[in-house]
Amino acid sequence: MTAIAGRGQSNEKPFRFPRPIAKMGGMLTPVQHFPADLKKHLRYVLTDIDDTLTLDGRLPAAALAAMERLEAAGKRVIPITGRPAGWCDHIARLWPVAAVVGENGAFYYRYDHALRKMQRSYFKPADARAEDRRRLADVKAKILAEVPGCAVSADQAFREADLAIDFCEDVPRLSSAAVDRIVQIFEAAGAQAKVSSIHVNGWFGAYDKLTMTRRLFAEVFKEDLEAIKAQVVFVGDSPNDQPMFAFFPHAVGVANIRQFVGRVEALPAWVTGHCGGPGFAEMVETLLS
Repeated sequence: MTAIAGRGQSNEKPFRFPRPIAKMGGMLTPVQHFPADLKKHLRYVLTDIDDTLTLDGRLPAAALAAMERLEAAGKRVIPITGRPAGWCDHIARLWPVAAVVGENGAFYYRYDHALRKMQRSYFKPADARAEDRRRLADVKAKILAEVPGCAVSADQAFREADLAIDFCEDVPRLSSAAVDRIVQIFEAAGAQAKVSSIHVNGWFGAYDKLTMTRRLFAEVFKEDLEAIKAQVVFVGDSPNDQPMFAFFPHAVGVANIRQFVGRVEALPAWVTGHCGGPGFAEMVETLLS
């Protein structure tokens, strides 16, 4: 990962936001209108990763710097992602975050830097996860046989609980009909299926991003998420973020959420003018202003 220059260094040009994408009507309120009296009460920033912190498949320095700014301001940053356990171990250790929820709610990881110890909590025990993986192998075979052009995600080897089917990350983008067919095959097998900006993730179990986030807050932060949800901002970009958009009154969508207007049941209250990581940095600039 590229190192970020310290505040005293001036050998690099300051970051400039790219041109924002065009607005689509008045359905989403620009994040710049976030009420000033609410900013001072915010304590947590929860964020998706792919196409929320990243841009074109990479993590911009501006997004990482924004997370560092939040941490310095006393705000706990917690990624809530569909990415695998292997990635989440890295994120919990090396990013400026308080914890991470991974594989769409299959677990949370929290690294205690003082004790040099990783805390891992899973929705299902190891034997149940192993049985789920055996069942998902049959689903995988059916999806690959029936949906031409899709592929098992390149990060599948690092997953504990789910199956990720790639429809545009490392393969040419599939049609909406093809993505819908992948979802149908998962659901016909009795699995849950959620569509992110790059994958369809399927798993067996009655959990999602919100379920494990509630558990994380209760077990680690000793907080009732229902009671403090007005002190939390969630940032996301795609249909698998719907439970979070619906739950948090101050949810924010980076600008690329607009492509899903009409395809999601719950939209965020606020929207940034920029896509991905620059949009996240734009939101942080607004919240800390």
